[in-house]
Amino acid sequence: MHPENASRRRLLIAGAAGLAAATALPGLAHARGSDAVEPDIDSTADWVARAPRGTISLLPYRPSRIVVHHTVSTNSSDFSRAQAHAHAHWVQDLHLDKNRWVDTGYHFLVSRGGWITEGRHGSLRALTGGRNFVLGSHTSGQNDYAVGIACEGAYHAGAVPPDAQWDVLVALCAYTCARYGIPSTQLYGHKDYGATLCPGVYHDLLPRLREEVAAARGA
Repeated sequence: MHPENASRRRLLIAGAAGLAAATALPGLAHARGSDAVEPDIDSTADWVARAPRGTISLLPYRPSRIVVHHTVSTNSSDFSRAQAHAHAHWVQDLHLDKNRWVDTGYHFLVSRGGWITEGRHGSLRALTGGRNFVLGSHTSGQNDYAVGIACEGAYHAGAVPPDAQWDVLVALCAYTCARYGIPSTQLYGHKDYGATLCPGVYHDLLPRLREEVAAARGA
């Protein structure tokens, strides 16, 4: 693992455990309140996203759950921030040009190197505010109830998520649950709501994800 990513991963782990060291390195992660660490999230402006194709709908209430996905992209060995931005572009291009959606369907994406990018415009601002959220396009029947978080890569049988991705997914889910008041038990996979293999092995890891998110919030 690249030293930069290793340091960042250790910081997020420390922050999730509620350690004061989480504020030691500005720009990576910091405490917000007593039960969550705010992870470093690159906004659509940071990765220079394309403009939405139409109006982004802001819903005047909080979501009640999180739905985890995988993007079925290449399992890249490039763990850099630049790769995370390139992946965000790849997803947005797919959703805009092939699916003909208004914007990226997911609210957030987690790269294999542990970098988080905002997906649909407005998602980060809504999350930070904690009172409303953006209508997504990630799970049929759940887009107006659930935050969609997609993990870079294809996690079919035998695939193993990188540690950096897993740790940051835990941190992002814990922060999202804290900001929106979502119980740690309300984390699901795409296949819970439709005939799909998504999110692959991540679905088998949901019990562990719920436990680690609860521990991160309660530390």
